[in-house]
Amino acid sequence: MRGLKDPGRPGGRSFAVGAVLSALAAVGLLMSGCSTGGTGTRDEGAAVTSPVERGAPTPRVSAATPAKTVNAVALLRKDPVVSTRVKADLKPCGEDAYPVDTSYGNLTGGTAPDLVINVMTCGDSVGVGTYVYRERNEEYQNVFAAEEPAVYATIDRGELVVTQQVYANGDPLSFPSGEDVVTYSWSDSKFSERYRVRNDYSRAVGNGDGSVPAPSMTNPN
Repeated sequence: MRGLKDPGRPGGRSFAVGAVLSALAAVGLLMSGCSTGGTGTRDEGAAVTSPVERGAPTPRVSAATPAKTVNAVALLRKDPVVSTRVKADLKPCGEDAYPVDTSYGNLTGGTAPDLVINVMTCGDSVGVGTYVYRERNEEYQNVFAAEEPAVYATIDRGELVVTQQVYANGDPLSFPSGEDVVTYSWSDSKFSERYRVRNDYSRAVGNGDGSVPAPSMTNPN
């Protein structure tokens, strides 16, 4: 028939090649649909969570806030480490007001807060003793003690800082010559000294009886 081209001729060969390519494309599309489980659409799968930022600090859990306060005076009175001299100062300055400061904080890395107690005199609030207690088996154990004049301890970022006033001969009680500030850290079940700073106070200011005397004028004649 004249309306159809002979497949053996060049024109008929082009038609056959085009038909084969169309068939292959159809097969590829069919296989793509089958790879999705027969749904005809692409399965997205489980949502990908955003990665955790590297280097982000992990929140540090500190010692829990004490559920109850400790009777510091009773604790000091029954502690054999506390000297009789300091125990003698454990008298109320007023009605039920003892010269005792108490601080709670994490110093030894335990599960319960540690206890820092400072004992002072009533009249001038001069420290006469400072102590650190660590709770163990529901009892407090004395792990640090300093019983020297004008001593006071505080908790600073997990370290124990002890300040002691330094007096020279003739210094009035209210005007020491300087102070020593010592920082302790807890390691190997004890406190070890890390830093020591000596501060010398100026005697040229205040009422410390150390003011600079006026220069004397001598008569050249």
